[in-house]
Amino acid sequence: MHYFLAEFCITFIKIKLITMSLKWEGVMPAVFTWLKESKSGALEMDPDATQKYAAGILKVQGKGGSRMNGLVGSGTLGENSYLSTKQRLSLLKALSEVAKEYNVPLISGAAAETKEELAKIVEGLAKVGVDTVMVMPPKTKELPSDEDMYSYYELAEFTARGAGVSVMPYNNPDAAGYHALSTELLLKLAELPNINALKISTIDVSIIETMMLANKDLKILAGVDTVTVHAGLAGACGGITGVGCIFPKASVSMQEYVSNGQWAEANKISQAMNSISYLDAQPLLMEYLKLAMGIHHNDVAGGLRTFGKKLTQQQIDDVHTRYILAKERLEILDLID
Repeated sequence: MHYFLAEFCITFIKIKLITMSLKWEGVMPAVFTWLKESKSGALEMDPDATQKYAAGILKVQGKGGSRMNGLVGSGTLGENSYLSTKQRLSLLKALSEVAKEYNVPLISGAAAETKEELAKIVEGLAKVGVDTVMVMPPKTKELPSDEDMYSYYELAEFTARGAGVSVMPYNNPDAAGYHALSTELLLKLAELPNINALKISTIDVSIIETMMLANKDLKILAGVDTVTVHAGLAGACGGITGVGCIFPKASVSMQEYVSNGQWAEANKISQAMNSISYLDAQPLLMEYLKLAMGIHHNDVAGGLRTFGKKLTQQQIDDVHTRYILAKERLEILDLID
């Protein structure tokens, strides 16, 4: 009896320390998974390059002196849809070293058809150093009831608690193939003890404002680069960015202005990045933004290496034009790191 009580207390204290140490504010990059050609000519993960680029992003400071407050690995931009479980866990273990070096939480997503399958994924992610699991709705053809959806997240939260990590429900109503979570369900999920932030990926920021009006203490991260400023106005405390991987100084500086209520300054940066932020809301966002990253680092070939779709020359030219336009505008604002 005393043994189980001691184990419970240890787990509870661990959870409280993790919850207290996580800063759910600011901007967090969803990093790309860099690939290389193997001896046979096939593409394979390049963990060393992925670590190098992730570290390069995390070390950049905004004009106000702050940095990125988290690291998102093996997400949509990280080739997640094309990686095996073994590859994904190996990649996240490598990224956990970078996250620890810069003292930021490592975040990664999870989704499954059943809550039992999801629980196993959460346990696996915790073992390789993930601090927070972004849980997407169940991958089922039919829309589950709110009761079934709550049960799915409730087990994930319970499992994460036992593993010493936290959970972030991920609502992506604009994306094809994802079930939308109702506002009522999100508010109910936010009351679970080990859920301390929500990710809302939508251009309709009224969802964020509606939730903040219901609970002003919520921590909501926006997930679309085009609405960073408007999401801040609606009450979001930060965001998860793809464009920030390419222009981290600009992304961090914009969030600094948003956090300080300096909306005019924030809007200048948002407008400067409009041409490339547009790509973050497109179906081929991973392919487009990864190419832009390659252009930025004089590695177009690397930017084109993906397990995803092969871009046409017209698409490549469009990304290049959008990148150059954003870079020129940001140079005027002294926001190229």
